[in-house]
Amino acid sequence: MALPRVGGAPGYVVRRLLQAVPVILAIVALNFLLLHLAPGDAAQVLAGEAGSASPEYMAQLRERFGLDQPLWLSLLVYMKNVLSLDLGFSFRHNMPVLDLILQRLGPTILLMGVTLVLSVGAGMALGLLAASRVDGWLDTFISILALISYATPLFWIGLMLIVVFSIKLDWLPTSGMETVAAFHEGWARVADIARHLVLPAVTLSLFYMALYARLMRAAVLEQAGMDYVATARAKGLSETRITLTHVLRNAILPVITMAGVQMGALLGGSIVVETVFAWPGLGLLAYQSLFARDLNLLMGIFFLSASLVVVANLAVDLLYTVLDPRIQAA
Repeated sequence: MALPRVGGAPGYVVRRLLQAVPVILAIVALNFLLLHLAPGDAAQVLAGEAGSASPEYMAQLRERFGLDQPLWLSLLVYMKNVLSLDLGFSFRHNMPVLDLILQRLGPTILLMGVTLVLSVGAGMALGLLAASRVDGWLDTFISILALISYATPLFWIGLMLIVVFSIKLDWLPTSGMETVAAFHEGWARVADIARHLVLPAVTLSLFYMALYARLMRAAVLEQAGMDYVATARAKGLSETRITLTHVLRNAILPVITMAGVQMGALLGGSIVVETVFAWPGLGLLAYQSLFARDLNLLMGIFFLSASLVVVANLAVDLLYTVLDPRIQAA
């Protein structure tokens, strides 16, 4: 089946990206002010670690980090640097923030991508099953499962999975992204990373799977009562064909919308999961930089998060034009 033609898509993408620039800059400015208004700074952390906190030493550290400048001047300088993709320098890691983020971006994208596929795929399947057996035992079971998954804290699920599958059964590794000492290469390394990815991805997927399952169930039941479904039945189409060909295509639209909106929350949830499983991504890096008061690194991660949400919502809007030909991109 040929995909519907997206009229004016390049111009639409450019317009959306230009409209997103002031939004991202406003988010960057707000994050800058909130972080700098919080008590403590990198100079105090480093002075405490060095065992010396004399006024002279603190003044030297603040001058080195640029913390002696007025807040408004620091904000203007930082905004100017962000426009040129200069996210500053991480004094904790002794390297540019952008380079450090790019090093950790791959593991986080891998975790988020697998989580998104698992949660959306499983959520849609469970929601469709629940709607097809509405008010039956399967619908009740899926609803209870979704409620438990949604209400259970991520860190507790992660710890219980470690206890069961890593400690008791010894099937999967407890932490990390790969077995470094094994020096795997090629497909052996891919398989090793996949084994390390199972528990973090399942832990993060359960929460969002529950959300998508409930949303999919409601969307399928809503679409099942539409006039076009009654028309399809009158034409003699089977219930399976009606569901898969007509109802499903319209019911997944709100799920896709929610998936795009949840991209920022997905990155926030990865902070907890990456910390529990020591996954070397941006979430663990943000957790560490928070306690080290590495503000440049934190603001860089927040900047990336805002950009990721904008790109994800743009991708969702374009995907809409493929799933529903009635919607035009421009």
